Amino acid sequence: MTASAERRASRPQAVDLFAGAGGMSLGFEQAGFDVRAAVEVDPVHCAVHEFNFPDCAVLARSVVGLTAADVREAAGIGDGPVDCVFGGPPCQGFSLMGLRALDDPRNKLVLEFVRLVAELGARSFVFENVKGLTAGDHKRFLSEIVEAFSNAGYQVALPWRVLDAADYGVPQHRERLILMGTRRGETLPEYPAPLVAPADGGLDLRGLPVGPTCRDALGDIPDADDYDALIDSDKVRPAPGGASSDYARQLRCRDDESWHHAHPRRWDHRFLTSSIRTDHSEISRRRFAETAPGSVEPISRFFKLAPDGLCNTLRAGTDGARGAFTSPRPIHYEHPRCVTVREMARLHGLPDWFRLHSTKWHGARQIGNSVPPPLARAVAVRLLEALGFQPTRPQTAVPLGDEPLLYMVAAEAARHYGIDARPGRRDRKSGAKKRTQFETEVARLAAREALLAK
Repeated sequence: MTASAERRASRPQAVDLFAGAGGMSLGFEQAGFDVRAAVEVDPVHCAVHEFNFPDCAVLARSVVGLTAADVREAAGIGDGPVDCVFGGPPCQGFSLMGLRALDDPRNKLVLEFVRLVAELGARSFVFENVKGLTAGDHKRFLSEIVEAFSNAGYQVALPWRVLDAADYGVPQHRERLILMGTRRGETLPEYPAPLVAPADGGLDLRGLPVGPTCRDALGDIPDADDYDALIDSDKVRPAPGGASSDYARQLRCRDDESWHHAHPRRWDHRFLTSSIRTDHSEISRRRFAETAPGSVEPISRFFKLAPDGLCNTLRAGTDGARGAFTSPRPIHYEHPRCVTVREMARLHGLPDWFRLHSTKWHGARQIGNSVPPPLARAVAVRLLEALGFQPTRPQTAVPLGDEPLLYMVAAEAARHYGIDARPGRRDRKSGAKKRTQFETEVARLAAREALLAK
């Protein structure tokens, strides 16, 4: 048996649906799972996931029509067990006027998630989503989701919980609904207790956060504005930064403990990556400098980080179908500029070896769409306990993927995965060609990226 096979034989296996760039994938791997397959419809996200998780099969497609056999074949697991399926399907239809919310076609992906959990025979699942599902009438929708899992043969750990990433060692307030459960007959997991927050709202006697702060996350990162190379590139070999906090040292992954139970990656720690600069005007810089830490700059409406505080929730911006608006990155507490994608990654609990797309737009969107790995890890640890696994720590480092994956525009990424991004079939009546939703998205992303490149 090879070393890779030995690792897999002793580690539980998981599948990530709606995987994005892989925030939950990383958290589950750090807990001790091997994520064998990731399903994601956006090919740019798929390429970044492939780079960071080279041993994970990436299925660049929608879950609609995807079968358990498709996943098993791609992952190479045959009839082997699937210990967990996790992910966050979009929930968009909330017209609760006399109809079941799950009957709304816009919520079809939720039922597809339940279907794949059952078809794969997963021992457990984790469903994550926005906090808004727990408010007002939307609770009816949440009850319908619980009912759907029950009808599929799964028990749900109730009451469901909304967890804040700041309670699990992340210097950012980010609340996510977590719903988890197991196949009937399996032990139900308990939701993870906060790791760093005392009863008094996560503050110490001075009113400061317990756990890492923005300064802890960013204080050792060299200022991107000091490097002309970062005007056109997202990586540079910088001079040493400041002293590292315990939090920063963990994300630098320079010792065995920092990897938790993930497979170590082979990477060049001498480079600062995902750090392309933003060309702010002098007027903007002056406004940023004059804004008090912990407050909102009145013109841009950007939040300015407080060095001893926590970051606000990092948002994803919008995709091409909704205008392709850039993620609102916060203002650095020390430098008169918005934070870089790497600095966003630090505020999100992503380690320095983890790369995002080379552009600010895609990179920030990938962070804003993802679950912070420390939060996912805390949830996954409780699942491991319920399923009866003792986590193992792999010793052999694996290489990262090919760097060109990080620089692909949407059309290039589509070609890489063999997706036909050209206009689709002709309408039988008019003879005009129709585009699928995915093809329209690819075309819009390509047009925007061509414009930005000028």
